[in-house]
Amino acid sequence: MSKIHIMDEILANKIAAGEVVEKCMNVVKELVENAIDAQSTEIKIELQDSGVKEIKVTDNGVGMDQEDAILAFSRHATSKLLEEDDLYSINSLGFRGEALPSIASVSNVTLQTSNGITGTELNINGGKLIHVRSSELRKGTSILVKDLFYNTPVRLKYLKSLYTELAYITEYINKMALSYPNIKFIVTNNNKVLLNTDGSNRLLKVINDIYGLTVTKKMIEIKGENDDYQVQGYISYPELMKSNKNSITTLVNGRVIKNNDLIRSIVDSYHTYIPQDKYPIIVLKIEVDPILIDVNIHPTKMDIKFSKFDTLKELITSLITNQLEKLTLIPDAALETKTEGNNTKISTNYSPKIYEEFDINKKKEEFENFEKIVLSLESDNYEIKEPTSNYPKEPEIKPDHAEVERIKKMYPVGLVHGTYIIAENEEGMFLIDQHAANERINYEYYLEELSNPLPNKTDLLVPITLEFPSNEYIILKENFDILTDLGFDLDEFGFQTIVIRAIPIWLMKSNTEQAVRKILDIIITKENFKLDKFLDHIAATVACKASIKANDHITQNDMEVLLERLRACKNPFTCPHGRPTIITYSKYDLEKLFKRSM
Repeated sequence: MSKIHIMDEILANKIAAGEVVEKCMNVVKELVENAIDAQSTEIKIELQDSGVKEIKVTDNGVGMDQEDAILAFSRHATSKLLEEDDLYSINSLGFRGEALPSIASVSNVTLQTSNGITGTELNINGGKLIHVRSSELRKGTSILVKDLFYNTPVRLKYLKSLYTELAYITEYINKMALSYPNIKFIVTNNNKVLLNTDGSNRLLKVINDIYGLTVTKKMIEIKGENDDYQVQGYISYPELMKSNKNSITTLVNGRVIKNNDLIRSIVDSYHTYIPQDKYPIIVLKIEVDPILIDVNIHPTKMDIKFSKFDTLKELITSLITNQLEKLTLIPDAALETKTEGNNTKISTNYSPKIYEEFDINKKKEEFENFEKIVLSLESDNYEIKEPTSNYPKEPEIKPDHAEVERIKKMYPVGLVHGTYIIAENEEGMFLIDQHAANERINYEYYLEELSNPLPNKTDLLVPITLEFPSNEYIILKENFDILTDLGFDLDEFGFQTIVIRAIPIWLMKSNTEQAVRKILDIIITKENFKLDKFLDHIAATVACKASIKANDHITQNDMEVLLERLRACKNPFTCPHGRPTIITYSKYDLEKLFKRSM
């Protein structure tokens, strides 16, 4: 007797449901995507108990006749792919034909649909067709999913709390509303409206519906294209920071996706504008020829692969950085008065919590006599000592920077707590963190010097001979050009051995071999060693050590010089770690605080 047999269709659908339907959000996702593919202009999502008890999705799309309605619940039945070549140019959100049978196999589903000519109602419980009959002729489709996972108790047990499940659903629908501002989305839970967009095709209006007016006022439009991609959307001011990546919405041909490389490119564009582990609010819509992407790499279709990703990365980076460089990014520190019941609370628009991540109250060092810079090369930190005279004590203002006036001239009037400079001009009052400001000035100088190094090297009296295992030597040999760019002179010496004959002038003179080994270890162990990031880290750390500290009382003349150098920076608004250098109270804010302006 044969041991191999064809799996029962209901069992196969339950197995497929394990990949397609993990939580309530997946059900909503599949049903909403079908509604969008059906050319709907209004989609209503009604939940009971966050979808655990009941999910109902109603649309006004093209609908189906009775034959298609029954066939839609058969496995791999779809109207979106007709032949093999269609898989390489997918223009619809759904295409596999697995969602509806998978959902029906683990729930009780009632479908009502009409194409305007005939109306059909059918009920499927646990994958079994219960009845088919005629229904009303309202054009569109309504799908009611009840008792999700009732016949798979293990999966039901591992659903999250109702609040968590609801958060997953609302996050996804918010992103779909951003992707399709021309569609009216209504979301309710236990008859309470959570989202109601107007379908007016105004993306900024949808952003306002989701994030509120405060965020909307701090969003900037970007738009651009190259030979392969079109990109448009909105990016936030750096002061609007989130603690997770959920605030970054990336949409490719109308599909909500989560691609780590794409998100990393966006976050990297905010480098030095925001701290590490903080994320901006982004809505980015990408249009591309379907042949350049592959959406068929994951059952949930939430990730895709890009062809020519480098050109997309270059386009996004240039759009974001160019826009940020045009803006005056000084956070407004004005106080807001909020009334809650009988209590009045004072709060600031600007939250200073990010200051807690950095210890700027370190041992006082003299800026004018800066002779030692100590960085540990361990754990991706780099050690440099005894900088040569190529690093001047007072970095000069570059003429091309001075031509760009992103901040109007400020006049210092005092110092608070030995740390914060108070300055003024006709626009208002400013508070400047002297350490962060000086750190930004030094950072831009050192980064420029490291990125365009002088050909000076230090010849070693005794060359350093280093031997490596074959696997490490192969990686190192592939990256010899990185070491040459850093300023090393080296030769191969037999098998698996290199000889270092000269080192860059910025490298420490004591324990040279140890420092060289650490740099080589970093190159070997990093899968994608990036020279620019390596130099950026060096510049940022050197700048921190070289800058005046908190509690360093500086003179009025020092303040004036510091502010002028800050104004000449490419990005005068944040330090290399993303902390703000300056915040402001406008003249109107001050008058409002003191009730001069009511």
